[in-house]
Amino acid sequence: MSNNKRNFLLGSAALAAAAALPMQAASAATEGKDYRLVNPPQRTEVDAGKIEVIEFFWYGCPHCYSLEPIINDWVAKLPDDVQFRRVHVKFRTPSHQRIFYTLLAMGEADKLGLKVFEAIHKDRKRMTGETEIKAWAVANGLDEAKFMSTFNSFGVGTQMSRGERATEVYGVDGVPMMAVNGKYLTSPSMVGTNEGALRVLDELIEKERKGG
Repeated sequence: MSNNKRNFLLGSAALAAAAALPMQAASAATEGKDYRLVNPPQRTEVDAGKIEVIEFFWYGCPHCYSLEPIINDWVAKLPDDVQFRRVHVKFRTPSHQRIFYTLLAMGEADKLGLKVFEAIHKDRKRMTGETEIKAWAVANGLDEAKFMSTFNSFGVGTQMSRGERATEVYGVDGVPMMAVNGKYLTSPSMVGTNEGALRVLDELIEKERKGG
């Protein structure tokens, strides 16, 4: 190979590498665009060495409904050092929030969460009155007496209050929204797509894994 040809090939490779750098930089999550800082940072509920991810959501939110199967797949593949939990915001319908914390207390939230979404968005049920909610619970295999006892319990009321407090201190003004380790907030509306928001989550998790 001649020196001229070798130099041309080397120069072309260098130009291609240089051109790739801005594209790589552009793919990185940008503060203020793809995520924002939680101010002040919040204490997490996980052990030292673990990274907490919270999804703030609302059963009545169509965007949360579209995210649900995607984020469930994402959660199923999380490494051991990441712990995921959900916080149901109160917003317009406290009954939806009460359903979530009832299912959570009964150990059924992961199994039946999508069923609640479907009842509201697919079957067009309001899920706001106790009669309708009780009928839904029975139709989905839950013991009526146990469900209603939990639904009206002090413990569920306490969890609802905690959820409201978390929504406030994190500055959540829309859903779905995800928090990473008490420091960062991101959402599909900020990033542009559900899949893009999960990529930003992965990046923020890695950022925390490396020490923030």
